Amino acid sequence: WRLTQTPDLHERWDLRFTSITYRKRAAPGEPQRFRYATRIGPGVTIEGWGETVGERAADGSRSSALTFGSDDPRSLIRCGSGYWRYVQVDDGVRFITGYDYEVRWGAVGRVVDRLMFRPLIGWATAWSFDRLRLWVEEGIEPRQAARQALVHALSAGTVAFVWMWHGIVPKLAGPHPDELALLREAGVAATWLRPLTRIAGAIELAFGLAFVPLARRQWPWLLAIAAMAGATVGVLVNAPARALAPFNPVTLNVLLAVAATVGLMSLSDLPSAARCLRVAPRVRSKDDTA
Repeated sequence: WRLTQTPDLHERWDLRFTSITYRKRAAPGEPQRFRYATRIGPGVTIEGWGETVGERAADGSRSSALTFGSDDPRSLIRCGSGYWRYVQVDDGVRFITGYDYEVRWGAVGRVVDRLMFRPLIGWATAWSFDRLRLWVEEGIEPRQAARQALVHALSAGTVAFVWMWHGIVPKLAGPHPDELALLREAGVAATWLRPLTRIAGAIELAFGLAFVPLARRQWPWLLAIAAMAGATVGVLVNAPARALAPFNPVTLNVLLAVAATVGLMSLSDLPSAARCLRVAPRVRSKDDTA
């Protein structure tokens, strides 16, 4: 409750808000009014308004209802409402939210909302809630969790890009003479040089394309590290002179293995939108039968 209802703490974990400022209440018991701001790009900030009221039920659960909106014509959201519920369960607290809003810009706004904005803000909500979970359960400060997510994303993007580049440019789009020479120096027959180069290119391209969707698992990172170690040994054994050339395969393989190692290390306690239930679970009543 404290981390979600205190403005300066709330804005630290919630990706949807850059700042939240409570207004002074005119009288005790009236709804808490606030202003919020969301930075959507360099030098571009959308401001809005809202009010919220919280209550505690007899069973110990808590809830917070709110209305919100923006008078800024650049804001897709015109106005909306939502709620938060905090329900005590056997192993902790179940944090539940629901919200909806009206959009601007007519038919264009509805299309943009359906195809882009609503999926994006839904993901941001789930990802932010998991960052809050890590703060509560593991003591991982939200800024640290965001940095770790960025490191993971950069590592995954780098590894995927290198695999796709080397699958397409020097192999499938070529093949480059150096690719053919590496196979020749490894003892591959001349008739098999081009077919094997294209097969290797297809495999590298497929692995690169699949890498980012699979980056939450350990085995793609381990496979990338093992492949780079094997490729380095192969170069040193079959073509040691190439290790002395500028932009040589040894340094490339080492850098890619290090990037994969960094990505593998960042997997621990990584915030993920997938951990949040996007559909409410069905709760059995006493009248339900098995």
